[in-house]
Amino acid sequence: MQRSVRHKMIIRALGGQRTTVDALVALTGASPVTIRRDLADLEGHGLLKRVHGGAVAASRRGMRTQTYAMRANQDVASKESVAALVAGLIEEHETVVLDNGTTNDAVARTLVGRDLTVLCMSLHSAVALGVHPQAQVIVPGGVVVPDTLSATPAACIDAARSIRADVAVLGAAAASASHGLTTTTFDDAQIKGAIVACATHRILLADRAKLTRTASFRFAGLEDIDDLVTTADSPPDLLEEFRAAGVQVHLAPAAPAHP
Repeated sequence: MQRSVRHKMIIRALGGQRTTVDALVALTGASPVTIRRDLADLEGHGLLKRVHGGAVAASRRGMRTQTYAMRANQDVASKESVAALVAGLIEEHETVVLDNGTTNDAVARTLVGRDLTVLCMSLHSAVALGVHPQAQVIVPGGVVVPDTLSATPAACIDAARSIRADVAVLGAAAASASHGLTTTTFDDAQIKGAIVACATHRILLADRAKLTRTASFRFAGLEDIDDLVTTADSPPDLLEEFRAAGVQVHLAPAAPAHP
């Protein structure tokens, strides 16, 4: 069977629940090794997400995100390795803006004890940093959004506009040369755009999956960031697109692939 035909069969078979490698072997007649290779290839193109023992369908553009707790427990090792690399790009005494998101919260934990001024867009980050007296921690005012513990969009935008930061550490739902940096909601794009505008040095955090998909709302182009911190399993051709745009690429160790 041709690989393209097999790929179409796999995509059609996937749903919101896990489809196992064994089920895909039975469906296509291919070997388990071939199916795992197909899943890796399709995930690299953003067409599915591998999970333990199989795969699920990729989230559609603009789909509602998972809860904070679910996201915080995913790819923990990769997030920690990315966070450790980012910490090395931040100098003592700098003023930093930390975007919301679970990887940025991991960055906050690596910065504990550093002599920094940090505007945290999430209370998760603020609490992690605030337990140590060395850092000056700032949070946006107003109502806190449940689950993410971030402030409302208006408060976050006002906070970003009121500060002149040395460094901004940004997350994105997706990033590519053709579509730029994108996210899943209009409000989040406005917040991230304000963060980009307030900082001299901008660092983007994006794992392999985020480099192989797009989201609905654009907030910046590749030319607006200085550094990309991603995992070592990211597709080399996509990383070259960032380098061609003048972005410094830093590779953190990737978590082991699912069997």
